[in-house]
This record gives sequence, structure tokens and C-alpha cells, in this order.
Amino acid sequence: MNQIVRQAAFQIRGDAPRVTVEEERLHRKRRLAAAYRIFALKGYDHGLAGHITARDPEFPDRFWVAPIGPWFGHIRVSDLVQVDHHGNILAGAGPINQAGFAIHSEIHKARPDVIAAAHSHSIHGKAWSALGRLLDPISQDSCFFYNNHVLFEDFTGIVLDTSEGERIAKALGDKRAAILQNHGILTVGRSVESAVASYVSFENACETQLLAEAAGTIKPIRPEVAAHTASQIGGADPGAYGFRPLWERVLREQPDFLE
Repeated sequence: MNQIVRQAAFQIRGDAPRVTVEEERLHRKRRLAAAYRIFALKGYDHGLAGHITARDPEFPDRFWVAPIGPWFGHIRVSDLVQVDHHGNILAGAGPINQAGFAIHSEIHKARPDVIAAAHSHSIHGKAWSALGRLLDPISQDSCFFYNNHVLFEDFTGIVLDTSEGERIAKALGDKRAAILQNHGILTVGRSVESAVASYVSFENACETQLLAEAAGTIKPIRPEVAAHTASQIGGADPGAYGFRPLWERVLREQPDFLE
């Protein structure tokens, strides 16, 4: 591996501290570019739909996002765009996804604890969203979202106005995930790592319940056990550790994302 790849691998394995804001910005941008590659590998890309954002560490009212147009599987660090909460592009070349801006800018405004947010039209999340229901605690993995996700029922078309973004942010509250009815799923996190790993887990939970319900009658986990299991798999940055194998794969197979 070249020097940049070796350094990146060390940081994710050893959680090397970032001393300066420049180091933290680069860390977040690398994880963000990798996140788009991960979504492509997982098949979460669908046309121009989907967006992942990372708050800038120096300017809390700005975030980084990929431009609209390029395939998720081609996104590099150098492609990322910095935008403020008014929609002004401050670094990089746009344009950006306006629906993504309308949703993510309002979430970042409403949730100072949120460093990153992820949304796409992945097939199982989209299919589950059409049922207009929360997920049930039917497996150890799905307990990660027990009492920690919401249903946003007010679908009014493509989100192009920040007023709908405000409603989504309000519905999300302090939870880590949302089912956007007739639309798809969304996750947030205290790091890019947690938001993206949570999205992968949320999509998997939707797929699992769709399969289980198609096969027969579900026997859900008892509420007290589900709550206990959820507490066991939380932590200071819930879900972040699950990002590691995903990161390792793109780092080894597609290191050009670091450029």
C-alpha cells in the first residue's frame, strides 16, 4: 500500500487522534468519500437519488456532500463540495442535489450532535417505507433501532423546499433513524462512520423483516429484552465500529477515493 493508504488504515484501526481542525476535516472527507463508494458497492445508488453529508469541523453551519451527477462509485475526496445552510457552495464544484440540501441542511441545523446524515433509495428500505410502519425487534441486529427510529408519514413529493426538511428534522427528534413513508430511509450519527454503518444496518433490518413476514408469522423479541439488547449495542458513537470492515474493503479495493 502507498503511504496515504497506510496512514488511512492506521487511523481507522488505531483511532489516531486528530490534533488540528485540518486533520479532522480531512478525516471526515475521507470517510465521506468512502461512504459513497460503500453505497455503490451495496447497490444503494439509484439514478441521482441519495446523499450523504458530513458537517465541517471548523464551521458548524457548513457541510460536505458529493456533487449531483457522478456515480457514487466514482466519488473521490477532491470531488466533495462544501455548502452552507443557505445553499451557497463555498468549496468544490457543484451543482448539488437540491432535495439532499433541503433535508440535510435542516437536520444539521436542528441536531448539533449530528456530524453526518445518510439517505438513499435503497430497495428494501424503500419497500418497507411503503408499509407505513416502524420496524419490530425481530432480531439482535434490529434491536439497535428499538425505540430509536421514527416514521415520517407526510410524503408530499420530491423534497425541494426546506420546509419539508424542517418537518423531517422535527419528526426525527433525537433518534438515530427515520423511515420516510413512500420514500426511503435515513440515518444520522455522531460521525460519518456511525451514520453510514447505521444506514447499512437499517437497510438490512428492513430486508430481514420483509423476508420474515413473507415467510410466516414473526415472533418478536420481548420489549424488555429488546430494550436491554439495544443498551448493549449503543455506546458513545453508536454503530461506528461497524464501519471498519466497510472502510477496509474500499481502502484495499478502491484506494483512488483518497485522491
